Amino acid sequence: MKFRRRIGGVVLAAALAVPAAANAQSLNITRGIFDNQPYTLIYPGAMIASGGGPDPLTINHPDAPLQCELNIIAIEAAGWTPQGALENFDADSAADKWAETFPGFAITGTAVRPYQNGEALIYEGESEDSPMDIPITLVHAEAVDASRGYALDCIYSTDVADNARPIVDFIIANFSTRSDAECCIGAEPAVEPPASPQ
Repeated sequence: MKFRRRIGGVVLAAALAVPAAANAQSLNITRGIFDNQPYTLIYPGAMIASGGGPDPLTINHPDAPLQCELNIIAIEAAGWTPQGALENFDADSAADKWAETFPGFAITGTAVRPYQNGEALIYEGESEDSPMDIPITLVHAEAVDASRGYALDCIYSTDVADNARPIVDFIIANFSTRSDAECCIGAEPAVEPPASPQ
């Protein structure tokens, strides 16, 4: 993953001041149109997507340390369930894997949470020593559907967690392993004010 190193506390706070889940003014919807990689990813309009197809799909906030990456791979996972994955979750192994990129990474929580058309194993963790020279928080969501494994990893500066986390939760809640999912969970459309009498 590639992360911006430019950090400015005031700019970051302003860029994430209004969580997408609370005030969804503009959204992007990216869909996987190939039969072997269907998905729907819904995210704030400010975020920019790159990649996809045979490569991971990455969405970045242009003015803040917030990035999500979706990977889809063919797997043999007969009988996989998110609850079973949670019960068999090896926190030490997962932490060791992420510590290769984020030294000192530690798992801080695990759960099973819904997304649009199913449930995912969720785990999260933090590192005080990241390549961006800032503390980071990572939220990992994984699911299996039709012999495909879906992994959605969102990483953000821990310093802006109050504003970044609702955005990450919105992205995960609105994710789908189908290409025809609709928007949106956790967002209300803007209501037009009544016209003034003439």
